[in-house]
Amino acid sequence: MPGGRLTHEERRGIAQGLADGLAYAEIARRLDRPTSTVTREVMRNGGPTAYRADLAHRATEHRAHRRPRTASPRVGAPPQGQGRDDEVVRAYEEVFTTVLMASGAPRMMSRVLACLTLTDAGSLTASELVQRLQVSPASVSKAVAFLEEQGLIRRERDERRRERYVVDDDVWYQSMMASARSTAQIVGTARDGVAVLGAGTGAGVRLENIARFLDFVAESITRAAEQAREILHSKADTDQDDQDDQDDQDDQGDEDARRANP
Repeated sequence: MPGGRLTHEERRGIAQGLADGLAYAEIARRLDRPTSTVTREVMRNGGPTAYRADLAHRATEHRAHRRPRTASPRVGAPPQGQGRDDEVVRAYEEVFTTVLMASGAPRMMSRVLACLTLTDAGSLTASELVQRLQVSPASVSKAVAFLEEQGLIRRERDERRRERYVVDDDVWYQSMMASARSTAQIVGTARDGVAVLGAGTGAGVRLENIARFLDFVAESITRAAEQAREILHSKADTDQDDQDDQDDQDDQGDEDARRANP
């Protein structure tokens, strides 16, 4: 099995494998490389949908030139456990952060949201976020205030009375509803402008068109978010009921077996 850095040709093989819809393990097998090597490579360079061999190769050469010869390990982030590759998870966290930034969220807010989302507990204290992200407490405070305002996280107290920041399973529902409320405010303000500037004027007509468009969008977002939440929660409840029924049957089977073999 070859070692060392991936060659340009190998990166082209990875790109072709992704284009063909192959799994990381199959791409790795064709290159005679560990699956973790391919996974890290893809996650560091845009993820499976944005990976480009030429860009990845140049980015790797750039990192190699600016990196010290004895790279210090990342401080603060605890080992992942659960059989996960720490480096792959960190690379994926960078990709997730980049995608959040592309959607319009500022960098620090994206980093905090990604960090919270990728923890199994879905919650961290301010000091834990500072430690994991290696940033100042003030940066964390500003980020969580923004995320809370957007409905993306909430605060709670744990058993030690520490304030924790929590990302719920329905975080995107809360975010969509917050977005709809914000849009509704724009609608109201636009319609106030129509009254001020005159319904028959160019500016008034423009503001009315804005209000109508955004009103339709806000209503559609709200309706779709509520429908999706209802459907997904109903499915989760059904799955749990099915599991409870199966557990009851298993328990009854164990009891029948004990009676049959005292």
